[in-house]
Amino acid sequence: MSTQNQISIEIPQDVINDVVAKLQDCKIKLAPYLQGLTADERHKLFKMGDKTVATVEKTKEYVVTNPQFVPAYMDQDEFKKDAKVVAQLKAIVNLATQLATDADDTMMLAGSEALQGALLYYGQIKEAHYRGIPSAKPIYEDLSQRFARNTYKKKTQ
Repeated sequence: MSTQNQISIEIPQDVINDVVAKLQDCKIKLAPYLQGLTADERHKLFKMGDKTVATVEKTKEYVVTNPQFVPAYMDQDEFKKDAKVVAQLKAIVNLATQLATDADDTMMLAGSEALQGALLYYGQIKEAHYRGIPSAKPIYEDLSQRFARNTYKKKTQ
């Protein structure tokens, strides 16, 4: 197991508190305009990807410049509003995705290193327990429950 340290940071609690407050503020401000979907609703919807964003934008331009081709059953105003919301939220989604990915990667790296440290400590406690050091016993008994490996017995046929 490598003990190479790839990350060594301490995020001040006031920075975390400030970021959480600002994200909470963003969530509150956008709440009246956002709508949640169930997994089934998400599955049933047409999906708008990078290629279709350009298609919708171009179509929006044509709807404005060539309204004679708009079907009578198509609500132009709603189409324009929907296209505008997509454009507005795209910047927010991109930024939020970057933040979430970077935060998740950092948490994963720090978590991996913390778990490596915990395993090293557990190995030392385990060794101390097996050598009969009394003060290691309660720590070993507590940690051994968390580090217990599942053993699978082969079924005899």
